[in-house]
Amino acid sequence: MSKYVTTFTVTKLIEALKVFPGDTPIVMSGYESGYENIEPPKLTKLQQQKENKYWDGEFQETEQEGENVLDAVVLNRMVRDE
Repeated sequence: MSKYVTTFTVTKLIEALKVFPGDTPIVMSGYESGYENIEPPKLTKLQQQKENKYWDGEFQETEQEGENVLDAVVLNRMVRDE
């Protein structure tokens, strides 16, 4: 057994992703340094905003419909309160 505590292994992540259509885009939360555990994948409606600065992310959550809106699987980092 691993001494590291993580939320997903490759096998568990593959199983979690199998519920989504195979051609669904995947994005992940990011910015700053280091690595964190991830939350379970979720389908989210996103609007692409290529003009955003890198710290704001190229995609933002939206409830709108439109040309630059897509459904994507999001892998969010777990947020730790310290």
